[in-house]
Amino acid sequence: MLIHDLRQIGNRLLTLRKDRGLTQAELAEKAGLADRTYADIERGTVNMRVMTLLQICEALNVQPDDVLMEDQTDVDLEQAEAIQRLEACATSNRETALKLLEVYLNSLPKH
Repeated sequence: MLIHDLRQIGNRLLTLRKDRGLTQAELAEKAGLADRTYADIERGTVNMRVMTLLQICEALNVQPDDVLMEDQTDVDLEQAEAIQRLEACATSNRETALKLLEVYLNSLPKH
């Protein structure tokens, strides 16, 4: 699933950068960006152009999907947590939540 939240993208970049043992300044230099620009992107306070994303990905030696797409394990974990929370609800609350989920799912376009 595509990530739309700028902070989540920034957190993904932070993790990738730290995994490679780079400082923000080092990565900014490798990507041809100003330190402040990269810091703002990583904090999720600014949007970036596609070219900027590609420069950062090249500097990190990753694909754009590694930054912009949720890992399936993240989705699986979120689903498992939601089910666990649902199971912990009182019966009447669980019934309401399931009805709301059914209405939402029925509103989605059919593939």
